[in-house]
Amino acid sequence: MKVTRFSVSMEKEILDKLDQISEFMKFPNRSRTLRYLINQFYSKTHDKDEEVAGAIILVYNHHKRELQNQSTRLQHNRHHLILSVQHVHIDHDNCLETIAVKGKANDLEELAHNLIALKGIQQGELILTGSL
Repeated sequence: MKVTRFSVSMEKEILDKLDQISEFMKFPNRSRTLRYLINQFYSKTHDKDEEVAGAIILVYNHHKRELQNQSTRLQHNRHHLILSVQHVHIDHDNCLETIAVKGKANDLEELAHNLIALKGIQQGELILTGSL
């Protein structure tokens, strides 16, 4: 891959923030930090029919009535999008579920929104890759 050099002008406060990100993420230089930030931005913007992969991450209290049945039903209805599911017991009451997914961006977003909207989900997030 060919690398192109260019110059960037920004306020000192913004440059300081860029350097803080570099230090926090342990990047060797600002170029690597900018590459990371640009890729992060584009990993969150997808055409609705773009083929992507990712993970839906859910945290919930497993004692919540019917929550697991509703979640399982939603997942079974979209089984063609789900690659695997990992269920972890955080403590006596709470679970973390990581659902590896692959499919059209809009289908994955719809599945994630439906799962996150279930009554009893405490936290939920969809993380997508770039196009495949």
